[in-house]
Amino acid sequence: MNHVARGMRARRRRDAPGRLLLLGALCVTLAACTGPVRAVRVDRTVAHRDLTRSVVTTGQLSWATRDVLRERGLYDTFDDRPEVAIAELHRAMVDAQGDEDLLYALAEASFLHGQAARTREYQMAAAIYAYAFLFPEDGPRLGPFDPRFRSAADLYNWSLTAAFASQDGSEVVPRGGTFALPFGRITVAFDAAELRAGSRELQHFVPVAQLKVEGLAMHYRWPGIGAPLAAATTPIAGANDGGDMVAPRLRVPLTALLRIPHARHALVEGRAITATLELHLAWDEDAVSIAGERVPLESEPTAALALTFTGVPITELELFGYLGRLSGLMAERPPLVSTTPYRPGLIPVVFVHGTASSAVRWAEMLNRLQADRDIRSRFQFWFFQYDSDNPIALSALHLRDALEGAVARLDPEGRDPALRRMVLIGHSQGGLLVKMQSISSGDRIWNAVSRKPLDQLRLSDKTRNLFRRGLFVEPLPEVARVVFISTPHRGSFVAGYRIIANLARRLTTLPFQLTGVSADLARNPDAARSPFVPTATDNMSPRSPFIRGLQEIPVAPSIRVHSIISVEAKYWSDGYFDSERGNDGVVAYSSAHIEPVESEMVVRSPHSCQGNPHTIEEVRRILRLHVGLGTSDGSLEIPTSDHEPSRPMPTQGGKL
Repeated sequence: MNHVARGMRARRRRDAPGRLLLLGALCVTLAACTGPVRAVRVDRTVAHRDLTRSVVTTGQLSWATRDVLRERGLYDTFDDRPEVAIAELHRAMVDAQGDEDLLYALAEASFLHGQAARTREYQMAAAIYAYAFLFPEDGPRLGPFDPRFRSAADLYNWSLTAAFASQDGSEVVPRGGTFALPFGRITVAFDAAELRAGSRELQHFVPVAQLKVEGLAMHYRWPGIGAPLAAATTPIAGANDGGDMVAPRLRVPLTALLRIPHARHALVEGRAITATLELHLAWDEDAVSIAGERVPLESEPTAALALTFTGVPITELELFGYLGRLSGLMAERPPLVSTTPYRPGLIPVVFVHGTASSAVRWAEMLNRLQADRDIRSRFQFWFFQYDSDNPIALSALHLRDALEGAVARLDPEGRDPALRRMVLIGHSQGGLLVKMQSISSGDRIWNAVSRKPLDQLRLSDKTRNLFRRGLFVEPLPEVARVVFISTPHRGSFVAGYRIIANLARRLTTLPFQLTGVSADLARNPDAARSPFVPTATDNMSPRSPFIRGLQEIPVAPSIRVHSIISVEAKYWSDGYFDSERGNDGVVAYSSAHIEPVESEMVVRSPHSCQGNPHTIEEVRRILRLHVGLGTSDGSLEIPTSDHEPSRPMPTQGGKL
C-alpha cells in the first residue's frame, strides 16, 4: 500500500508541468470569453475630456453625433464616404421635420468634412444647420444644461468664418451673392454700406478667434453668436470726417452675423434659403434680436487690441520720440488719436504717456477699461503722442492745442456737454503736461525761469508769443478731473543726475519751433536762469527753475484731483511703506505726493505702473465715480487694500 501511494505521488510530480500548462490555457480561454463592456476609474479630467469631445474642442465628432451616425448605420460610411453619410442624414432630418439631434449631427459632420476637404459648400451648410439648431422658429429651445448649445454656436461662428474666407484663409471677405450648398443654394444679401464706419471704410477683416494674444495679462472674450473680426480702417475720399481722430493703426472689433430667417422650415420644406450678412461694430451694440430674443454677439476686443499693436516698432518709436527724431519714422503721426469715431455723449478720457514712452504702454489699462460695459458706453479714449524730451511747457502747449482743436472740430456749436467733462490721465512727465492744463499760473512759472518780466526782453514776436502761450496758462474749461500717476511734481532724482541731463541735451534734437529761441535768449543773457533751451530732462531735475515754479501752483479748485503713486517693493513692510525714503526707481514718494487731492493710492510697483492691476482698478473706480456709478459692490467709496493703501494719506512723515 505504501508502495502504491509513493507511485501515485511520483506520477503527480511528473504530470505537474502539464497540468499547469493546461490550467494556463484554460485561464486564457476564459479571459478571452470575458465581456468587453466595463467601466474603469480614471482621472476626472480624462473622463470629462472624453464626454465633452466635439469638433470644437478636439477636432473629433461628439458622442451625440457619433450616436446619431451609429443609430442609422452611417458611422463607417462617414469615414469612407462622408458626403454620402451627410446626404443620408439630411434626408433623415427632412423626414423627421427638422429633428434637433439630426441638425446638430449635420452641423458637426458638415463642418468636419468641409475642413478636411476644403469645400466652402459644406462650411456654409454647417453654418445653416447650426443656425437652424440654435434658433427654431417654433417650439422651445435647448435647455441651458445641454452642452450642444454652446458647441453649436461655436460651429456657426467658425463655419461662417470659413464660408466667407479669402483664398488663403487669412481674412474674411464680406460679400453677397448666391452660394452653392450640398443640397441646393443660398442667396445672401449684403449692403455695401456695412463697410463704412463714420467717415472711414472698413477693410482687411481678420478672424481674431484664430489669434493667440501675447503681452496682455487679461484676455477678454464675449461669447455669443457671430464671427468675431478685427478690421483696418481708411478715410473715405471726399467724406466729411467731422474731425475724425481714429488712430491710423487701429483695428476695429466687430462681428459678422449671417441672419437666416426660418432656416429650419426652409431646410425641411426644401425651399430656397435666403440670408442677410450683417456687420456689427463692437462700440455700437453687443447684442441683436433673433427670433424674438436678445442674443449676445461674439466679440474678442483683447485680440483686436493686440492686433492693433502688432508690428509697432516700439523701441524705435519710444527712443526716437525721446530724441525728437520721429519725423522720419511716423511722418503722418497725429498728436491726438482716438480708439473710436466721435460719438456725442461720450466723455473723453485722455491718456498722456511719460518720458521715452508711447501710447502702447496704456494697452493693458485700455484692455481692462473697454471690458467694462458701463465705462465703454460712457467714455471715449484718446491718446496724446509727443516728442518726450521737448521742453515740458512746449509739449504741454501742444497738448492744449490738440485738445482745443479736437473740441472745436468735433463740436463747433458747443452742443455736446460730454466734451466739457474731460478726464486727463498722465503718467510720469505726462502728469506734468496734464497739470499744465489744470492750473492758473499767472506769472509764477515765468518768474521762476526768468529774472526779468517778459515785456522787458528783446524777443521776436514769434518767441514772445510762444513764451506767453506756453508759460502763462489758465485751466482748460473742458477738463473736469485729472489723475496723476507716478508724477514727479517736485522733480525726478534720476533727471537730477547731471551726466544724464547732459547726455540727453547732447542727443536730443529740438523742434523747428524752437530754432529762434536760442538766438533770442542770447540777446538777453542776464534774463534767463538757464543759459540754454532746456530739455524735458532738464525741466524734471529737482533743481530746475521750471519744476520749482510749477510745484508751488495748485490745481484749480474746479478740477477734481487723484494721485496714484508707485513705490518699489523694497520700501514696503507689513503692508506699509517708508514715506521718507520710498521711491519707484525714478520718482520719490515725496515728489509724487501733493495736496489737496480727492484720493491717493500707493501701489507696490516700479515706476512704469500703468499695467499694474491696482493702478488699473483705481482708474476704473475713478471713471465710474466720474459718471456717478458705484464700484462692484455698489459703493462710491475708495476701496482699501492690505497691500496698497488707497485712503487719503497724511502730507508728510512717518511710516504709513
